Order: sequence, then C-alpha cells, then structure tokens
Amino acid sequence: MGKNLIQQRRGKGTPRYLSPGHRFLGKVRYPSELYGGVKEGVVVDVLHAPGRTAPVAVVDFSGKRELMIPTEGLYVGQIIQFGGKPERGNIVSLADVPEGTKIFNIELNPGDGGKLCRSSGSFSIMMGRERNRCIVKLPSGHKKVLSSHCLASVGSVAGAGRVEKPFVKAGAKFHKLHAFGKRYPTVRGVAMNPVDHPFGGSAHPGKQKSISRNAPPGRKVGSISPKRTGKRKRKK
Repeated sequence: MGKNLIQQRRGKGTPRYLSPGHRFLGKVRYPSELYGGVKEGVVVDVLHAPGRTAPVAVVDFSGKRELMIPTEGLYVGQIIQFGGKPERGNIVSLADVPEGTKIFNIELNPGDGGKLCRSSGSFSIMMGRERNRCIVKLPSGHKKVLSSHCLASVGSVAGAGRVEKPFVKAGAKFHKLHAFGKRYPTVRGVAMNPVDHPFGGSAHPGKQKSISRNAPPGRKVGSISPKRTGKRKRKK
C-alpha cells in the first residue's frame, strides 16, 4: 500500500493543512457603508500582515477604522478620499480613472470589495472605455472588460520588490510558505512510484491528465473535467 495523495490528506483537516486564521488581521475590502458620495479618511497606522504579501493600512473614516491595501509611498497621516479625485491612494470608480493610470484592488463586480491585483507590487493599467464598460490590462497581460461602476485604488500595491530577494536555501522558503499555510516542498506526481500516485512510475509514460469529475479520490488528479485540452495557441 502506498501513501494517501496530498489532496486526500488535506481533506482530513489535520493541523498541517489548516488555514492560519490567527495570522490575518481581518477582512481587507472596500466597506459597503462608504459607497456613494465623497468621504475622506486618515491613515492612522501601517501594519505588518503575516498572512499577506503586502502590509495593511488602518484608515479612520469619521471615527470608524477600516483595513485597506496601501499604495506604494503611503504614510501615516495621509488623507485618502473614497470616491474623490483619481489621485494616488484614492479609491474611485473605473469611470473616473484616466487612461494609462495604474490601479489595484479592482472589483470584478460593483460592491464585491475588490478582487484583482492585491499582492505586493502588483498593478493593472486602465486601457480605455466604451459606454458603461472599461478595459483593464492585468499584470499577466490579459485584458479584462469590467463595469465602469467597479471601484479601484489608484497606484500600485505597497511592498514592491519582494520577489527580488532570493530565498537562497530551501529552509527559508519552507518557513515563509508555512506562515501562509502552504505546503512545501511539493513532490511531482511523475517522480513518485505507481503505488503512490496515478502519474507515478516509468512503465506508463504520457498518461492522460484529463479525468472525470466523478472519479474516486485516489484517481482524481490532473485536469479535473477540463473545458478544453491541448496547448493554447499564442496570439500574434
């Protein structure tokens, strides 16, 4: 008998795979009560967030403190406008963002609090708009069409340059990912024995990755019920 697969062990809910909830300071999103009109807040603190790649800013809006993703260059005492001018650090709707402006923490749907470009140093670029839709270029280069009523922060996320520092040794990466609740290192399935993984062993190379969604737990690896297969053609 071989060992259980990683996803089988993860499903048991043992402490090794539990999410480190105590490392998260709270929900970092656009507060729903601030939508509509122009509201000003003051940055009262910038905190280290162990469960995130970027720091977290504490912004005071008329006595109520909210957690926000800070922009590069943010400082304590800075005034942030919610729904004001498209200046660095402010939160505005995509309809008010000029073309070519860097933005982050972008909403996919109006009111969801921000979903895109939230990791340190990341940003998207406003490409253009047509009617009530805006075209945004993501860090991957993919262009996404979003509603002009979606909110976004102007600038880029603080903490840029994080990936430029090398880990140097595997132990440093292990402890770093352990803080995020990630498992490291991860052994490739093709490097295992057949008894340990469906992709293991050299007797059956080139095993198909596509698998039914109804497959049993020990076989459910690879591309589960994929919409498409094969290499994606590069656009010229």
